[in-house]
Amino acid sequence: MQAYTVEQVAEILQIGRDKVYSLIRTGRLRSIKIGKLRRITDRHLAEFIASLEEKP
Repeated sequence: MQAYTVEQVAEILQIGRDKVYSLIRTGRLRSIKIGKLRRITDRHLAEFIASLEEKP
């Protein structure tokens, strides 16, 4: 399993860091905390992308 930083996810999705944090805050993008660090796993990322595909 791969775990990405917020910056890496922003780059993958081609959105800003603030938008990634907003998605995490609203619960649309799941993440884990390791100490003070926030990480998004490849599973979290896949679930988020799948949720976008399901919407009309």
